Amino acid sequence: MAQDAKEKLATERTVKLPRHVRFFTRQSRKGLPAPACTVALERGIRIPMPDGTHQIADRYVPQTRKPCPTLLVRTPYGRGFPYDFMYGGLFAEHGYNVLLQSTRGTGGSGGNCEPFTDEAADAQATIAWLREQPWFNGSLATIGASYLGFTQWALANDAPPELKAMVIQVSTEDFYGFLYPGGAFALEATLTGVAAMLSQDKGFRPFVGAVLRLILTYRKVARMLPLVPGYKLAFGKRVGYFEDWLAHPAAGDRYWGPRCANPDIASLPPVHLLGGWYDVVIDGTLDSYRRLREAGRTVRLVVGPWNHTSGFSKDMPIIAGEALAWLRAHLTGNGDAPGPTPVRVHVGETGGKGQWRDLADWPPPDAIAQSWHLHAGGTLADSPGEGTSSFRYDPHDPTPSVGGPRMDSNGFGSKKNGKLEARDDVLVFTGPVISEPQEVIGPVSLRLRVRGSSPNFDVFARLCDVDAKGTSWNICDGLLRLDATPPADADGWTETEVPMSATAHRFTPGHRLRVQVSGGAHPRWARNTGASEQIATATSLVPVDIEISHRQTVLSLPVLLR
Repeated sequence: MAQDAKEKLATERTVKLPRHVRFFTRQSRKGLPAPACTVALERGIRIPMPDGTHQIADRYVPQTRKPCPTLLVRTPYGRGFPYDFMYGGLFAEHGYNVLLQSTRGTGGSGGNCEPFTDEAADAQATIAWLREQPWFNGSLATIGASYLGFTQWALANDAPPELKAMVIQVSTEDFYGFLYPGGAFALEATLTGVAAMLSQDKGFRPFVGAVLRLILTYRKVARMLPLVPGYKLAFGKRVGYFEDWLAHPAAGDRYWGPRCANPDIASLPPVHLLGGWYDVVIDGTLDSYRRLREAGRTVRLVVGPWNHTSGFSKDMPIIAGEALAWLRAHLTGNGDAPGPTPVRVHVGETGGKGQWRDLADWPPPDAIAQSWHLHAGGTLADSPGEGTSSFRYDPHDPTPSVGGPRMDSNGFGSKKNGKLEARDDVLVFTGPVISEPQEVIGPVSLRLRVRGSSPNFDVFARLCDVDAKGTSWNICDGLLRLDATPPADADGWTETEVPMSATAHRFTPGHRLRVQVSGGAHPRWARNTGASEQIATATSLVPVDIEISHRQTVLSLPVLLR
């Protein structure tokens, strides 16, 4: 198509921003730099793919005469609310062409939606198309959250020379860790994510309907055996890729290879990483930061008191402000990168608001390792204990999940754990009263010696802050699935470690450390049935007696002395 014909067609497709986009953009810009220009919208752009299909995109057009850099946002969730204002309106008014593109098989784009599989090739085809556009000035950045972050990592498998910066929010390079954290299926988060992927690109009403359906059926689906095909009650139909994920639970399964982004870390432009302490993919975010730093790349890490979505509603000035500053510094060269250090984290405090802290690196290089040992009577001490503690995990009445990381904003974060800790299937070990402030900042873990009456069981470990009134509040946690790996000794004992994610939390005087040990957190994780059956088709429920050795079980904390 001739250049003038392209420009004429683009003009015909360009309209005024919809009223709701203008409204939400105005609300979101509070606390941000003043907008540089007004914005128009070019709808329904067809971008050709190598297989003959087209992917549909909208361009948010800054109304300025000077050439503008481009932000690429690739999403399976449709091009409407909230992405239309959160990336389209809000960033275009600062002088960026924002190309909001529906990925394969979603939002009117051709082909079939098979999550994680086609993103690298489709992104490269999009870049090839961009190079031919008269408004593209050769300067490109990517931005987006969750799956929108994965599409960025996929493009980074072979980063184009035009890519000058990346802003990756609450995301990960490898979503296996999202689906199977600790080797057990993340039932709650996966059901929520799939419901959104099946409906959000179809508009607001279908999305609300899908959410309501999931809410109404959730408890029943979480206890249904077998899970396949019983899960279809949550979605109203069977979903092939969901069943494939259930059929391949092992991390080393070749099935997952093509579904990992595999970015070429050594060749990446400056990357801004955003995470939340209660985000379901915080471990992936922190691991990406580590790999980028080890490769000598320019990277910034910001972690707030958020889950997977909450920061985008209550702290947009922080999230969008960080992104705008990063883009100005690395895409236009007009300004300094945000912050004096590469890391900024929110340090929480039970009963208080906490505070933001700038760090030289992650984990903090000056953190001191502190060890706590389990003792009889449910205490923690700085020297090894003797004896054992035990409990019975019964999948007929699985240990419930309370607070912690979640996809949505309903019940996430630090919650009262009193009812949970009163259960017979939850072990609790509590340290002495703290006399001086103590900051735990970095990765937390529980190394333990454990055995079960069946080789198939899970170990869930949680760090809590017990306040002066005796109320226990969860801080961070993790789960590990044991299925005869690593192998047990002749007496059935296994030595292993439960990664409990990471945190930045201040324990104040008068408070106490506490660690919980149990056999699960349902329905955050699918319950371990106690049998050797596959998760998708399991029908048997077998209670398991679990025993913990005190002497070989150690809680490891990274502590900053201030």
